[in-house]
Amino acid sequence: MGGDAHHTHGHGRGGSSEVWEVLLPLTAVLLSAGGYLLLVHRAHGRNPVRRWSRWRTAGFLTGCALVGAALLPPVSTFAHQDFRGHMAQHLLIGMYAPLVLVLGAPVTLLLRTLSAARARRLTGFLHSRPVRVATHQVSALVLSTGTLVVLYSTPVYNATMDAPGAHRLVLAHFLLSGCLFAHAIAGPDPAPGRPGVPARLVALGVAVAAHATISQLMYGGFLIDVRAPVGQVQGGAELMYYGGDIAELLLAGALVATWRPSPRRGQRTVARHESLPALGRLLLKPFMRPG
Repeated sequence: MGGDAHHTHGHGRGGSSEVWEVLLPLTAVLLSAGGYLLLVHRAHGRNPVRRWSRWRTAGFLTGCALVGAALLPPVSTFAHQDFRGHMAQHLLIGMYAPLVLVLGAPVTLLLRTLSAARARRLTGFLHSRPVRVATHQVSALVLSTGTLVVLYSTPVYNATMDAPGAHRLVLAHFLLSGCLFAHAIAGPDPAPGRPGVPARLVALGVAVAAHATISQLMYGGFLIDVRAPVGQVQGGAELMYYGGDIAELLLAGALVATWRPSPRRGQRTVARHESLPALGRLLLKPFMRPG
């Protein structure tokens, strides 16, 4: 920790730059929400009987709202001036928003709107090795939690405070890696080769322990390279500790809510097919032999 020195982003920014910093994220959030609602409308048009869940829609739109709250004033302004604001931004965009975005099942929704040929192509992509590796819980854990060590224990964080472009990349990383981890642990969208519940609980437990360790080191000022007043760093550490715990408890709740017990060995083949949700059957159909 660097005494009482701290950074603010964008010294000397003009009024037009500030307008763009509000307009660009707002446009992205509105386009994401609008695109999701358009897919919902198309899904209803293709199959009026099988309506899309309002809870899924509410979840995705809530996630968009959380992303907007993280990227727009007053949170973004607070994050530019205070490490506690940065940590609040990190929690919103990297833990809370990804959970509800993932629970919105956007891939499932997209597949319901595609033609059979395009759905097969997307299915093939989802089954490709790079996607399987990226969505594995270990990869997602390293990307979402392991990189925090690099960010806060090296000069990386301080460098991003002097470079708004690099800071935006960090925020994009928080969002994407958070979505990968939430999907790997409890996402309702299909995940070919997803391990069982015990393995995912282990990954979640490692994430809980890692967040707790990093936040405690940050509070004590050990192995942390953050140039900000001590009070701000300790406040940020407390936000990470308690806010992270709440987010991970919510993720654990989502995992429990989506868990289904494994069938007995003798009934596994039939029960597995009967218990698969409609999307799962759609995804597996190209890979299942008739009869």
